[in-house]
Amino acid sequence: MRVRRLGWAGVEVESAGQTLVVDLVTESGLLTSVLPDGALLPAREGAVAALCTHLHSDHADPVAIENVLAPDGIVLRPAAFGGSTAENLWTVLAERGFAARSLDVRTVTDWQTVTVGPFGITAVPAVDGLGDPQVSWVISADGGRIFHGGDTVFHGFWWLIAGRCGPVDAAFLPINGAAVNFPQRQPPSPLPAVLTPEQAIVAGKILGAREVIPIHYGVEGQPAYVEVADPVTDLLHAAKVHGVHARIVRPGEQITIG
Repeated sequence: MRVRRLGWAGVEVESAGQTLVVDLVTESGLLTSVLPDGALLPAREGAVAALCTHLHSDHADPVAIENVLAPDGIVLRPAAFGGSTAENLWTVLAERGFAARSLDVRTVTDWQTVTVGPFGITAVPAVDGLGDPQVSWVISADGGRIFHGGDTVFHGFWWLIAGRCGPVDAAFLPINGAAVNFPQRQPPSPLPAVLTPEQAIVAGKILGAREVIPIHYGVEGQPAYVEVADPVTDLLHAAKVHGVHARIVRPGEQITIG
């Protein structure tokens, strides 16, 4: 199994000549304005599946998915929780985008496993920092196993995930520990709405990950979305403290798993 980082939280996984993508985004009003040019990369066409940890616009891009998905490919996503338009403000754009396209979009529940081509895909519990539905993914192929954490916060499901699905060869985990101040979520919380670097390392250790690979970092100069000051340095320091191997994989770089 080979994994290529696509920038931000996106990855492309390849096995036996087939691919799937996770949190593929090539156009996002948020990301394209704050990330450097070339930070969001397209995936190869013909993917057998597109996985969305959740439906925020920086993790779910229906147009990009439509462009790379094979004619018989499927989209896997968490179920909506219902509620008013105001309550679903952060997910409505992606919901409308999927509804406007002839894509085979399927919802999953926690612990549900789907087999697509050479991939075993399990949705596992996650907690979104803004309260929207979110899952993480455990993906297996070629005797290897990876974990993709979207932009979850730290929660109490890590041990259960490790017991049911672990250990994993690599845990792709968000690390920017962003504190947010959005008008739709008031009063604001100063607490991180995404894993901090140390939390990612601790989560990876509980998951039994052979290595932690950071994703979801690199935003600067956004007063409503404030990352920790130096997430990569903090990650490497925490990895040393906790005895966990961390590897920095740049956008466009491909690694072999298993």
